[in-house]
Amino acid sequence: MSKQVKQGIFGLLLVIPSFLLLCFIVIVPIILAINESFKNDNGEYTMEHYIYLFTDKVSTSNILFTLKLTLISVILVILIGYALAIYMRFSSGPIVRGIKRMYMIPMFIPGVIASYGIINMYGNHGWLARILMLFGSETFPKIIFDYKGIILANLWFNIPFTTMLLTSALSGIPNAIIESAKDIGASRLQIFFKFILPLSYRTTLVAMTFIFMGIIGGFTAPFLIGPNSPQVLGVSMRQIFSAYREPQLASANAVFMFVLCSIMGYFYIRTMIKDDKASAH
Repeated sequence: MSKQVKQGIFGLLLVIPSFLLLCFIVIVPIILAINESFKNDNGEYTMEHYIYLFTDKVSTSNILFTLKLTLISVILVILIGYALAIYMRFSSGPIVRGIKRMYMIPMFIPGVIASYGIINMYGNHGWLARILMLFGSETFPKIIFDYKGIILANLWFNIPFTTMLLTSALSGIPNAIIESAKDIGASRLQIFFKFILPLSYRTTLVAMTFIFMGIIGGFTAPFLIGPNSPQVLGVSMRQIFSAYREPQLASANAVFMFVLCSIMGYFYIRTMIKDDKASAH
């Protein structure tokens, strides 16, 4: 047996445990969920659960609510994360040093604790409402048990990760490029759109993909902070499965969420492949 064949077998043996783990944890549950979503109570294959998913008023409102919440959260996270990354990359001083030391703290706080912290701070009887009452304010906007509270939680959970990715990408842009652009009279907007954004958009796309998948499948914050109706798909799926005892319909919800994430993943992979081909030529 040649050395090359031995190396191939050894590499295969190293890959097999990870592949089996992926099969039993990811692939097999997906196949089972897809199969169950097409079955009715009698075990017969039918499309009734998907028809219900897209025709029932409550179900469609949950879908639209989830998509709206996800898109708004992704846009806000990218804008704020990009602004923080640019500020830390091209500025200096004590404020920048303070931001660099503290912006990753939310990543190390468990979601349940952070959610209860948001409730205590922004609830109708929370700290912020009490402080405003001292200054004569008798009304406080509804944030908790509303979509605004979920967006606030999504910002808390995702801005640090996004800022970290974008800061790493911006650090790879040579200062010579920025200085050369300034020397020929380029404005700040021109520098951003012609140099900074093109050199960092791949990392931005990676961040958008992870944010989208994390938010659309989120459960903890929407369950604790979100409204009773409409609900995000993760909370709705849990209610359908545990309260209504309809595992087939819950599986249809799960498959739909998987399809949404797969579409986002497809566009990400397609863009990466096109860019790699373009750079190769």
